[in-house]
Amino acid sequence: MKTIDLMYQTMLAELAQRSLDAAWTADFPPEGRFTPVTVKARRYWYFDIPDGHGGRARRYVGPADDPEISERVADFQVQRDDLRARRRLVSTLTREGGMIAPDKMSGDVVEALANGGLFRLRGVLIGTVAFQCYAGLLGVRLPMAAVLTGDADIAQDYAISHEVEDSLPPIVDLLQSVDPTFRPVPHRSGAAASSAFVSGSGYRVEFLTSNRGSDDYIDQPAKMPALGGAGADPLRFLDFLIRDPIRTILLHKSGVPVTVPAPERYAVHKLIVASRRRTDGQSAVKRDKDVRQAALLFEALQQTRRTSDLALVYNEAWERGAGWQEGIRAGAGMLTADERNRLRDCLQTGASEIGEEITVPFR
Repeated sequence: MKTIDLMYQTMLAELAQRSLDAAWTADFPPEGRFTPVTVKARRYWYFDIPDGHGGRARRYVGPADDPEISERVADFQVQRDDLRARRRLVSTLTREGGMIAPDKMSGDVVEALANGGLFRLRGVLIGTVAFQCYAGLLGVRLPMAAVLTGDADIAQDYAISHEVEDSLPPIVDLLQSVDPTFRPVPHRSGAAASSAFVSGSGYRVEFLTSNRGSDDYIDQPAKMPALGGAGADPLRFLDFLIRDPIRTILLHKSGVPVTVPAPERYAVHKLIVASRRRTDGQSAVKRDKDVRQAALLFEALQQTRRTSDLALVYNEAWERGAGWQEGIRAGAGMLTADERNRLRDCLQTGASEIGEEITVPFR
């Protein structure tokens, strides 16, 4: 596995900081523009923004001779210049630096949700779109075959959704601003709330949450007040995945600040998830992809000397009980012999670093 040059890793860190700073400028997003309008011999500033349907919506700003407004307009030009610079950084990181950009639909969907407040409300990007971020985070080149996707998966903790006392705009509106063909998918239980949305081309956006107790909840979408009218499917083991997530950048347009699971949690979780998939049709394809992504992350964690991080979260999962241990064993059994040996080395090295005993899930 090839490493990414330190220069590009430093550029990514700079891009992430600048993108986070820019995310605070919600009133006047960079895709809009200030427009002077003269009314009865007096000049006023308006702000034009795309309406998502090929036109523009106009927002009143104020008189052009107001010094505070003039300062805002001047600052906006600085922001636009920074936007162009960040776009160049994204292009350099993906074309020359070996990092991964999402496909346009995935990038546009995540950007729309981010602008709506998803990550401010502690949503977590999971699945393959999140996996694409790990090349930059870990400083390694990941093969493209492992990062292709036709969907976006979003998770939010059930308790957080009920406690934040805030919400995204309607999810359907956010998604239709990207593609007007997005529609809710009727839930298999017949519940009114949808946890998934699909476009006319088949691109799927799904919302998930941690399962609260028994499996009785799994067939019903959870009510999620912060998700703009969307429900979320409860999923076992998800609380482990989204615990202590990390901030990073999705390399789309000028950079989209996102929150993703820690890579070591993602890797262990993928072993467990793979063990629970069926062995036919699309489930088999997804299972193979789960195992492949887990194996790549184990290799990257070993190469970047993060084996202690892996050992800590592995022990956390192992100590959760027999069901978790069974899933880890079954998932690890799907690795190749070389991949199992690498996982064993990672766990044993990490265990010695943290001073804990560890149970390797295979002989």
